[in-house]
Amino acid sequence: METSIIKIGNSKGLRLSKTILEKYNIRDKVELILEKGQIVLRPVAVPRHNWEKEFKEMSKKGDDKLLMNDVFEDENLDEWI
Repeated sequence: METSIIKIGNSKGLRLSKTILEKYNIRDKVELILEKGQIVLRPVAVPRHNWEKEFKEMSKKGDDKLLMNDVFEDENLDEWI
């Protein structure tokens, strides 16, 4: 695909179509990778994206229980006071 470089203020930029943005899940940022003779744009993954929704779903299913005790039997909490 060929596309034009456009003027943006004192800089120049590359315009990506809505179709490309949606297809490659590009939101606000991309990672720019400089390789031998080419530039690669990669969408920046959003860590913990949709976690709130997933945690709510886990809670509904009862799948949000602790896998181990939050306090161990031999733990001495008095030393922290």
